[in-house]
Amino acid sequence: MTGWLASLDRLAHERAKAGLTRRLRPRSADDTVVDLAGNDYLGLAGHPAVVAAARDALTAYGLGATGSRLVRGSTDAHEALETALAGWLGAASALVFSSGYLANLAAVRAAATVCDLIVSDAYNHASLIDGCRISGAEVIVAPHNDPAAVAAILDGHPGRTAAVVTESVFSVDGDLAPLDGLHRAVSARGGLLIVDDAHALGLLGPDGAGGVAAAGLAGEPDVLVTATLSKSLGGAGGVVAGHPTVIQHLVDTGRSFIYDTAPPPAVVAGVLAAVEIARAADDRRALLAERGARIAGRLRAAGFPATDPAAGVLSVPAPGPEAAVAWAADCRDRGVAVGCFRPPSTPDGSSRLRLTVNAGVPEADFARALDVIVECAP
Repeated sequence: MTGWLASLDRLAHERAKAGLTRRLRPRSADDTVVDLAGNDYLGLAGHPAVVAAARDALTAYGLGATGSRLVRGSTDAHEALETALAGWLGAASALVFSSGYLANLAAVRAAATVCDLIVSDAYNHASLIDGCRISGAEVIVAPHNDPAAVAAILDGHPGRTAAVVTESVFSVDGDLAPLDGLHRAVSARGGLLIVDDAHALGLLGPDGAGGVAAAGLAGEPDVLVTATLSKSLGGAGGVVAGHPTVIQHLVDTGRSFIYDTAPPPAVVAGVLAAVEIARAADDRRALLAERGARIAGRLRAAGFPATDPAAGVLSVPAPGPEAAVAWAADCRDRGVAVGCFRPPSTPDGSSRLRLTVNAGVPEADFARALDVIVECAP
């Protein structure tokens, strides 16, 4: 075995010893597992109106976008979705990407062209972390959800223009960021706040407009919002929304926008239909909130310190990575899918189950899933 391949084999062996091997588990179209692992919070991925819109666009446009957004990939479906998302989020302008990951890379990298300091929450998603790494700016990691610490960092770097980067609802534990406090710290010092609203869009705020809207910050010129379209909207893609000057900067210079094939028109049309449904889905949001509280209450009653779900995500600690894998596998064997999060996916290095609430799961299945999770606990 050649040297580099032997090194990869050694690293794989070390991951296996630490319980960190990951495996793909394909599911069939007729899969009957109760889904408390995916991110289809509002149950819209299979909604008849969403599927119909995607099917009609597939017939009209064909399978793919056939090019990048600046070549041949932009269609009237893309433009309609951007208009709808900007209006929903209360932003002046919006730009659609082929994934939330690429949207985050573009947003952070764009900020670094005018900000020479980036302050990133310690629990930020990998896409935000990678955006910070490629930005070229100095990056300081701030304690989790601590506006006072962020303000102190900014005060410790006078004369610097800073971008503060956070999630609104954090993707592992599901806790809510203090966006108003972070915005006060940034705006008082002439900086920019970038908020990844991926796990709040569709779930929080007026008409489900997200965590930024819930905090009363929609449309603020010094706030840049990103989100994925693959969670509560049940599709795929990403968006950056904010001041038109920022959006034009992304069109002109955003590498993950310019050099990436546009999202397929069928997916874009399906997401647009999902936006219309999500804006009026107060009943689904109420059910999701009630179910999140039920999961947390049931786990705590069984002796597990589950986190409080600010939206549709909560987690429960496992004794270690092997125990987390075994717990998730036992649940899956009994027909319930749960998330199994281990390092490096966890910001604090501990392992846990991550549970996501899906308003589309029938009540009987949801109740049975709670029983299974508790009964399979290590």
